[in-house]
Amino acid sequence: MNIDFSKIPKIEQASVEQQLAPYRTNNLSKESEIQRLKLALNMIDLTTLSGSDNADKIKQLCYQAIHMADDIDGVSSVAAVCVYPNFVHIAAKELEGADIKIASVAGGFPSGQTSLAIKIAETKYAIDQGANEIDIVISRGKFLAGEYNFVHDEIAQLKEVCGQCCLKVILETGELLTLDNVRIASEIAIDAGADFIKTSTGKISPAATLESTYVMLQTIADYYKRTGKVIGMKPAGGISTAEVALQYLAMLDDTLGHEWMTNKHFRFGASRLADDIVTQLIKLNPS
Repeated sequence: MNIDFSKIPKIEQASVEQQLAPYRTNNLSKESEIQRLKLALNMIDLTTLSGSDNADKIKQLCYQAIHMADDIDGVSSVAAVCVYPNFVHIAAKELEGADIKIASVAGGFPSGQTSLAIKIAETKYAIDQGANEIDIVISRGKFLAGEYNFVHDEIAQLKEVCGQCCLKVILETGELLTLDNVRIASEIAIDAGADFIKTSTGKISPAATLESTYVMLQTIADYYKRTGKVIGMKPAGGISTAEVALQYLAMLDDTLGHEWMTNKHFRFGASRLADDIVTQLIKLNPS
């Protein structure tokens, strides 16, 4: 692990809140708002991760993903469909020929409480079934116990399994207790090989917040300044309205800039959000 923990900046909650204040108000023109909402729709990982999932539900989700933006000019579709590993083969068949990625959670999602061998096997299985993106969780228990090397090495080994397959590493920020821990976990995940860092599983509260996302974006910005390497970001869980999505995109644009304003480097982990964005776009541009 190549991290100098003494150089990781301490996070002041009050300072973060001050930085976030401008993003809580939408000052966009109508045309700019329409363009941002179209971009947000194209950044969504349309997701179902429920114990009641079945083949029909996955097929319906894939149909929704393909046809979500049929009535909206200038939007191809969502970025990806995200499912459990055992449904990847169904999604792969349903999305064949569509410009939509197939993402799968793996690595003992959502708790991460299983052996590395099982995490590796599950990740391999998802990829073999057709996944081209993998969302894993860090071992929060180990992290909170200060076993940073364990967390780092586990991510690194799963990245090795993924190879060229995009690896999104979920920090589960709602369980990390402090913004300082969010910063440290972000540093570890990036150093271990994460292609994206992601806030949450969506299974606990709080899930994604502007505060945790801001700290993660700052970590990415600092890493980019040091290395020139672009790391993606995915806030996930609890983002259900177009209004909130616009706040995240304003923060993203200010913090990381134009290069990140694409689904190649930024995603929303949300499904309810997609419906609200479509509704708002129809209201803003009824023709």
